[in-house]
Amino acid sequence: MGMTDKQFDTFLRFILTDLKEVQEETDQDKKQRKVQEIIDTLQKALED
Repeated sequence: MGMTDKQFDTFLRFILTDLKEVQEETDQDKKQRKVQEIIDTLQKALED
């Protein structure tokens, strides 16, 4: 089952928020973990 436009917009907002948090992170290990979490989330979304 696909997403509605509103659901997709909300999904993008979550991703943007996560990316902004990564951008502000100074600890490289934490930054890498957060990037991997975003990648995993996007991969799961593609597989659904």
